[in-house]
Amino acid sequence: MSHNTISLNKQRQPLDHLDSVWLFGYGSLIYKTDFDYLDAKPACIYGWQRRFWQGSHDHRGTPEAPGRVLTLIEAAGARCVGMAYQVTPDTFEYLDHREKNGYLRVFTPLHWLNDSDNSGQGETEGVVYLASADNEAYLGPASDAEIAAHIARSRGPSGPNSEYLLKLAQALRDMNEQDEHVFAIERELLRLLVRK
Repeated sequence: MSHNTISLNKQRQPLDHLDSVWLFGYGSLIYKTDFDYLDAKPACIYGWQRRFWQGSHDHRGTPEAPGRVLTLIEAAGARCVGMAYQVTPDTFEYLDHREKNGYLRVFTPLHWLNDSDNSGQGETEGVVYLASADNEAYLGPASDAEIAAHIARSRGPSGPNSEYLLKLAQALRDMNEQDEHVFAIERELLRLLVRK
């Protein structure tokens, strides 16, 4: 599958018939909300975990030297916390371009982390962008040290790859969320940055 998924997402999953859609963000969408939204809530999805296994040819790297960004992989019993944004369908014109590097939209149950209005509605359906192993930008697993070294040397139009990791780690801390994969790579990256 090509790593440019804009047209594929439009064909596979038209959303124009809906008034609004909940979008689940688990990576840069947690801290970089450069799009309009109607509402935002912390949420989680079950059966998935973050992994720095996807290449970034367009944001945190280049076609010649892709960076490493997150995707989700299935994992029984796992829980992935992020932010959910209620958006209008036309927002996906922008989001599909932003997430075009191998990511496909899929629907998944979202679970709210806190039900502040006591409505009792603890779950809804939402959309998440996933980059599976069959897309051209997929890099796959590596050790924490290898991933950190890759991130340390990568840079793209959106800035250094290290910024993506460090901002995400801070955003997860701000949500009181522990993600051992992200924090282990952050520790390795900080060791490398201290040595420079």
